[in-house]
Amino acid sequence: MTESLGFAAATCTTLAFLPQVIYVWRRRSAEDISLAMYLIMLTGVVLWIAYGLRIRSVPLVAANVATLALAGAVLAGKLRFRKR
Repeated sequence: MTESLGFAAATCTTLAFLPQVIYVWRRRSAEDISLAMYLIMLTGVVLWIAYGLRIRSVPLVAANVATLALAGAVLAGKLRFRKR
């Protein structure tokens, strides 16, 4: 039951990034996205992955690896589509 709860929570919080990824890449713009927020977020996600590995929590690691990919895609869009 506890693992199922963890996977459900992980799925919701990870998928929350998907609309932002789609939005940024379809518009080819991330002007309104905070670079600092995403850099801090990605740092936190990497730390969560390290923590999850230390305590051997599959839901924690899996969710944060997926979140790293999605938040990384937003950050990549932010850097790629910035106005020069």
